[in-house]
Amino acid sequence: MGKDYYKILGLSKGATDEEIKKAYRKMALKYHPDKNKSAGAEEKFKEIAEAYEILSDKKKRDIYDKYGEEGLSGRGGVGGGGTGNTTFHNTFRDPQEIFKNFFGTNNPFESFYNIPGMSNSSPFFNEDGMDTDDPFASLGGLGSGLGANFGPRTAPFRSQSFNVGSHSTGGKKKDKVQDPAVEHDLYVSLDDINKGVTKRMKISRRVVAGDGTAKKEEKVLTINVKPGWKSGTKITFQREGDQAPNKIPADIVFIIRDKPHDQFKREGPDLKYSCKISLKEALCGVLVDIPTLSGDKIPLNLATEVIRPNTVKRIPGYGLPLSKEPNKKGDILVTFDIQFPEKLSQNTKDLLHDLLPNKT
Repeated sequence: MGKDYYKILGLSKGATDEEIKKAYRKMALKYHPDKNKSAGAEEKFKEIAEAYEILSDKKKRDIYDKYGEEGLSGRGGVGGGGTGNTTFHNTFRDPQEIFKNFFGTNNPFESFYNIPGMSNSSPFFNEDGMDTDDPFASLGGLGSGLGANFGPRTAPFRSQSFNVGSHSTGGKKKDKVQDPAVEHDLYVSLDDINKGVTKRMKISRRVVAGDGTAKKEEKVLTINVKPGWKSGTKITFQREGDQAPNKIPADIVFIIRDKPHDQFKREGPDLKYSCKISLKEALCGVLVDIPTLSGDKIPLNLATEVIRPNTVKRIPGYGLPLSKEPNKKGDILVTFDIQFPEKLSQNTKDLLHDLLPNKT
């Protein structure tokens, strides 16, 4: 079957280029022979480099995806993956060369270990107390942010983006490469989205002094969340990540996410509210009070109609502000959760049978 390069990097076949880079970065640092002296680490390091070399090269990856490892060598009659005269013969670059080209240095650990009080044997922890194999992950421009409310990563989305503290790239050496952006979810309540709020996020990062030594630094980043900002809005702090020789610090990106609310769920600028009523109320009518984010109650008179499971009532102007027109607001959409009785007596069934029409 040949080697499963995706499995070696802990990825699925549909992994993006960015996911491949992140996986290589983490695993190469974990199994680098200068850091990991355990048996089999060096062989694992070579496998990781081999997998990265194939999956980061579009032509090689296309052939591998179609024909597997045999396609790269032209074995099995596939003729170089059906690409004419293209055959790779499974020849790979030196893993150390791949590592140096990726990180810009043979030893990215050196400046990190110059941090006072830390050594090669020191474990690395982020501010959530979770250990990590990547020494740059815990200080990768952002720990978990004291006072921040971070949550799990989610699927791709469309978003607005805001840059904070832009830097000019003029005068930078062409051989400097910027680390990938470090993204963190920032959960904000619907009450704060309704009014706007200022969040101050404390980050921990590595800075390099003029003499080349590195130290840990804490910095507070201020985020002014505007009323009506959509979930998925990105706020970018340029070059606030870890510093390292021959590297441009990564951008720090906060992604706005909705903190779960006990009454509402956001749908664009609208707020969806589920109102519980009994079957009797659904059939005979009822007057209900609908809550709002401001704390007011809006009376909703349902006395003259039958409420069906798919009934939706719209209360205009009590939703969230529109991000581009904060003076305008969305609506509250009221749906109904009709509570059916768990059981009925036979007398009740007979009565309903006589009272209710057979067809509606």
